[in-house]
Amino acid sequence: MRHGSALLTRYLRFGRASPYISSRPLRWSSSSTRTWSTPLAKIIGEAIEATGPISIAYYMRQCLTSPTGGYYTTERAAHDQFGKHGDFITSPDISQIFGELVGIWVVTEWMAQGRKSSGVQLVELGPGRGTLMDDLLRTLCQFKKFGSAVDGVYLVEASHSLREVQRKLLCGDNAFEKTDSTGWMAKSKYMSNSDPIKVYWVEDTQLLPNPRDGTPTPFFVAHEFFDALPIHAFTSVPPASQPASTLLMPDGSPAARQPSSAKEPQWRELLVSVAARTLPSDKEQQTEFQLTTAKASNPASLVIPESSSRYKRLKSTPGSTIEVSPEGQKVSQDIARRIGGTKDRQPSGAGLIIDYGPLSTVPISSLRGIQNHQRVSPFASPGRVDLSADVDFTALAEAALSTSPNVEVYGPVEQGPFLQTMGIEPRAQQLLKGIQDADRRKLIESGYKRLIESAGGGMGKTYKAMAIVPESGGKRPPVGFGGTVVS
Repeated sequence: MRHGSALLTRYLRFGRASPYISSRPLRWSSSSTRTWSTPLAKIIGEAIEATGPISIAYYMRQCLTSPTGGYYTTERAAHDQFGKHGDFITSPDISQIFGELVGIWVVTEWMAQGRKSSGVQLVELGPGRGTLMDDLLRTLCQFKKFGSAVDGVYLVEASHSLREVQRKLLCGDNAFEKTDSTGWMAKSKYMSNSDPIKVYWVEDTQLLPNPRDGTPTPFFVAHEFFDALPIHAFTSVPPASQPASTLLMPDGSPAARQPSSAKEPQWRELLVSVAARTLPSDKEQQTEFQLTTAKASNPASLVIPESSSRYKRLKSTPGSTIEVSPEGQKVSQDIARRIGGTKDRQPSGAGLIIDYGPLSTVPISSLRGIQNHQRVSPFASPGRVDLSADVDFTALAEAALSTSPNVEVYGPVEQGPFLQTMGIEPRAQQLLKGIQDADRRKLIESGYKRLIESAGGGMGKTYKAMAIVPESGGKRPPVGFGGTVVS
């Protein structure tokens, strides 16, 4: 979820080989005599040796959220993933202005949709330490009518340790209370109609309140959330490289026979396998896992790349590589479904997605590891390295539009212009007034400039913003996407 300004798609370009795809013959080794870098690496390695290579999606899911050693689900002494002393830094950590402007964006959408007096739900996906939601609530509660319309805050968070960090920041000494419908609840330090705004935690968007219950107006914020969702990767292979073969199921069992002579290129999934052990002096390969191309089609390669015409067009060119996140598309569909309403409820609410990835092209070979603010192999120290991949914004838009006819999508646009339109520079100047301390002034100035910097792969260019809003026939684009404030 996440990584500051050192992002970028420097891996495979079209027609080049990934640095994580080994050209060596794979040599299997017994895990009983092998020393693994982490306990999770041992679990993954033994699973691969028992059943065969696994998908990148499965590998990412284990590395990030496994209950036995996952990066976000395992507490480690003196380790905080976020901030200057962690592995990466996010926009809310850099400047409070980021969260304030996200709050302003939410208010402008609420105003444009008629200023609902109740039923407003604030939903953040992957809230990290809670910094963004804290800045957002502080800003929103200055708009008294909006604050009184908030029925609850919902944080979609799978990590127990991060839920505790979020509770302390947003709710202070107020303890968790178990709820039957969602999971956990605590009363926040922010007020609505003289009562504390309640914060609810769920582990999945599908556990959010049923949109058919009442007349909710949900506002979704997803900042560096989609980049952490698992991906599948596929490469197109020419017909000549396809001998008669057996279609394999995920467990390695045969499912069906394939034709012996395909007449067009086919997709093959890139899978994670155990890398051969090397001598300490061998600098070429020091990770325990590597990517290998599946020898035959599998269910994923037959279905997932056929879901969009964008992928189908690339299939005809052998060597094309694509990355697809079915989980990301599923979440986008859920957001659209909740905003789009039902036959008994008018469309209302909005979703703001801010993440990194290309404006319109399909991501390729963007899987990365981040540790101590440095880019490292995604196959190093599983469970102790953050993993992410570029977001396919077009795929998210297609998923949303295919789910509900009552929503429309704007963007993506680069973060720099988006924040400038939202007023980042005037807000920075306002904060600087009256501040005499040179270090404090420097922190404010460098922070907001870092968020909008476009040169050299800066955050203002690398990060993108996209909005999902109720259908208006293109007559009312949101603020930041070509629209103006509706009073």
